[in-house]
Order: sequence, then C-alpha cells, then structure tokens
Amino acid sequence: METTLAVAVFIVSYVFIMSEKINRALVALAGGVLMLLSGIYSWEEAFTSFIDWSTITLLFSMMVLVSITKKTGLFEYIAILLAQRVKGAPIPLLIVTGVLTAIGSALLDNVTTVLLFVPILLTLTSKLNLPVFPYLLTVILCANIGGTATLIGDPPNIMIGQAVDHFTFMSFLVHLGPVVLIIFTATLFGLVLLFRKTLVKGEGDHVRTLMELDPSSYLKKTPMLYQSVTVLSMTILGFLLHAFVHVDLTTVAVCGAILLLLLTEKESNTEKVFEEVEWVTLFFFMGLFMLVGGLEQVGVIDELARGMIWLTEGDLPSTALMILWISGLFSGIVDNIPFVAAMIPVIKEFQSYGMTNLDPLWWSLALGACLGGNGTLIGASANVVVAGLASSARHPIGFLKFMLYGMPVVLFSLAVCTIYVWFRYLVPFMQAGM
Repeated sequence: METTLAVAVFIVSYVFIMSEKINRALVALAGGVLMLLSGIYSWEEAFTSFIDWSTITLLFSMMVLVSITKKTGLFEYIAILLAQRVKGAPIPLLIVTGVLTAIGSALLDNVTTVLLFVPILLTLTSKLNLPVFPYLLTVILCANIGGTATLIGDPPNIMIGQAVDHFTFMSFLVHLGPVVLIIFTATLFGLVLLFRKTLVKGEGDHVRTLMELDPSSYLKKTPMLYQSVTVLSMTILGFLLHAFVHVDLTTVAVCGAILLLLLTEKESNTEKVFEEVEWVTLFFFMGLFMLVGGLEQVGVIDELARGMIWLTEGDLPSTALMILWISGLFSGIVDNIPFVAAMIPVIKEFQSYGMTNLDPLWWSLALGACLGGNGTLIGASANVVVAGLASSARHPIGFLKFMLYGMPVVLFSLAVCTIYVWFRYLVPFMQAGM
C-alpha cells in the first residue's frame, strides 16, 4: 500500500510540476508533506536521510557570494567586455557562452558555474536586445556536458569517485574527456544551426551604443569590489584544490560566503543579501529530495537497480549498456543523485558474481547519470538553478519547451556514449575472454 501511495504522490506531483500551473516549489513541498502524512517516512528521516543539506547549503552559499559580488558591477563589466570582443554578434556570443560554461563546469562544478555565469548572460542579452532562451538553453546543456568530464564537475561523479578508490581526477578526465568533447562539439554545432535564424544581429543603435560603452565605468571601485573578487577567487581555488586539501565543496562555499559577509558588512546589508537569495529554488530542492526520498524509502529505486541486474543475468557488456541507458533516461525524470546513490552498492555486488573489472560499469553510470540530466528542467541541479534565476529575471523557461530541446540531446548523447563504451571497454573485454 505504501509503495502504491508513494508512486501515486510522486506521479501527481510531477504532473503538476510539468503543467506549471502552481509554483513548483509549493507542489514539491506539498508532495513531500503528503509522504509524511501517509507515514512513508518521518520528519526525522526526511531531514537526516533524504534532504541533501550539503547541496542546499552549497547553493545557498554561492547565492550569497553572487548576490554581494553583483552589487559591485563586476558582472556588468564582464558582460560588456565579452560583448564588445564579439562585436555584439549573436552567434559568436552563443559559441563563447557554450565554451566558457563547459570549461567552467569541468573545472568547478556545474551549479557554481551557472550561478556565476547566468547573471552575466541576462545582463548581456538585455543590453543587446537578444532573445534569452537560446543562451539559457546553451548554458544548461553545456554545463551538464562539461561537468561530465571531471571528478568535481557533477555530483554523481563526486559520489562515484568517493566510492572507487583507484579513480582520481585524471581518471575521469582521461576516460570521460574524449567522449564529452565529441558530444559538446556536436551539441554546440547543433545549437548554432537551430538558432541561426532566430539570433539575428540587433539593431545598429544597440550595437553602436554597446561598442561606445566603457566597461570599467560600471565597476563600483569600493573596498567591496576587491573583497568580493578576492573571496570569490579564493572560493574557486578552494573548489579546485578540495580533493587535495580534503575539504569538501560545501565547507569551502560556506567559508567563502561567511567571510565575504563579514568583510562587506558596512557596505552590504546582510538582511538585504538574504532577501536576494533564490529561496524558491532552495525549497524546490528540499521538496524534490523529499519526493524522491519517498520512492527510495519504499524500495522503488533499489528495485529498479536490482531489476537491471536480473535482466542482464550478470553479463558485463549487457549490464554496462543497460546502466548507461537506464541511468540516462531515469536521470531526466528525477534528480540523478539518489539514483547514483542506489546504484553504487549494487555495482559493488557484482564482484560477488565473479566480475573483476567493474570500471566499464562505473563509467557507464557516470556518463548516463550526468548527461541524462539534460532531459528535463529537474534532471540536474544546474537546470533548476538556471530556471530559478531566469524566472526571477522574468524570463521563465517552460518545462515542456525545455524538454523538447533537452530530450533529443540526451538521446544523441547516449547513442554516442554507447558507441564509445562499446569500442573502448567492451570489445577489448570480449576479446580478452576469447
């Protein structure tokens, strides 16, 4: 009975989130409360087991950093400088957007990258009078693709890296980097073709006005500017070095946010900073974690994972490809974090079946979970953050509209990954067994 109820609540909540008739955070929280009222789990379990407070805290901390830095005019400065470099041309701007987002997502993580980059992009498109959606779509797709390439780029990779002792930062880059580069290049080329007629160069007055602007005039050269740049740089450096200094990303982000709040207390009102935090996005995450937690509590996610093993009868090539596709498609429906958490112990169990080389399964899981996040607006954390920022700037992204673009990218990505996994890992495995 509990299983049926949990699945029903999840499906109904998901339908309302897709319809966008009611605030998505309210829908997700209402679904989570229904799980509580039905006795599927308790408040204590929801708060201690299912809501990922590390993710919530990381997002909150980065929102604080971005909110304070935004007051210095730094984002406007970067936006105008970038637009002037491409002379206001929409297509080159789209390409630069995709490249910078992908690189940033690989070196930092995709959530931090979009938090830093989207405010710049919103400013830029406004000044050039360009449609926002193509650029926001590019940011989301390239953030998830770029984040797939490294250990710190996407939460599923961090989880897998912690679960497998011999995986290092370079392991992810060497094994996932080549296929990510192929998918990224093809996706960016496809976006250019898709929007080449939509992204027409703005009126001469807009471009001329832009070229005449002095980017440095937008900088508020007060102590807060230098404090913001310094703390933000230190935080990014902390992200890059967290694997070496053994300090997790959330701790680095919290330290950066608190330090900047203390340093800028006289210039930036703390209460005002907190008012600018995207609370709707944070509460949506909480509700989403509670909804998925209900499925996890009644065993739906675990049964799905074990069913995959049963279907493949322990055959490594079949299992690797099934993990790739199931994780890819499933990650488009719910957040990929709980699915990866359920799959990690299952993959480890394969050792008891006589499998000595589990690496193809781990790489399949990483590729499917990370790239599958492009399927819907709630498929990955970065998607939700971009949607929240866009909505607050009065440029809402429709759930179904995004899905029409995102799902074909996911299917293409999984097809490319199938070929890659087959020839790089599975063919040598089958030849060795002959």
